[in-house]
Amino acid sequence: MEKAQLIVGFIRGSHGYSGESKVESSSGEYEHLLKLQEVTLRHGEQTKETKVESVSLGHAVAYVKFAGIDSDTDLRKFTGWEILADRKYCKPLKKDEWYIEDLRNCSLVYEGKDAPATLIAPDGKAVVGTITDVLEGGGGNLLEVSLAESCDRKVLVPFNKEFIGKVDVKNKTVQLMHLWILE
Repeated sequence: MEKAQLIVGFIRGSHGYSGESKVESSSGEYEHLLKLQEVTLRHGEQTKETKVESVSLGHAVAYVKFAGIDSDTDLRKFTGWEILADRKYCKPLKKDEWYIEDLRNCSLVYEGKDAPATLIAPDGKAVVGTITDVLEGGGGNLLEVSLAESCDRKVLVPFNKEFIGKVDVKNKTVQLMHLWILE
């Protein structure tokens, strides 16, 4: 079974000539990166598991030295790669925060009289779609939703309390407050 890892950062370039990298945090916070020990570097389908030799913090950047990457030339091929780590190394969540990975594949559910009868489950909720991704938008995050009624149609739903109610990642459901937003 594949271990559940989350993206904690991105390699943005080299720092010096010894293979140390400049890392951008995926959360915008950096303190949790100081605890990194083992990570997976990923670019598309390519992966490389490695140990972390050292981490130091700069201004809006972390300097990370990975085992086996010992020069700026070695590091060059990893520029742009994602850094994945176990949850224990990820930024701790606050109230009403979720990891994007936990939101992916959640069912978007709607409870209301105007719910499509063909989509209503025994619990009275209509599964109107599946969250496929979370994207950054100008005014905040957007949920990318693949609609249940159409295999190839996706919509974007603002991820804010106006449109989204209860988020239950344990049961993989996210409540939609207004059905019209899917039109």
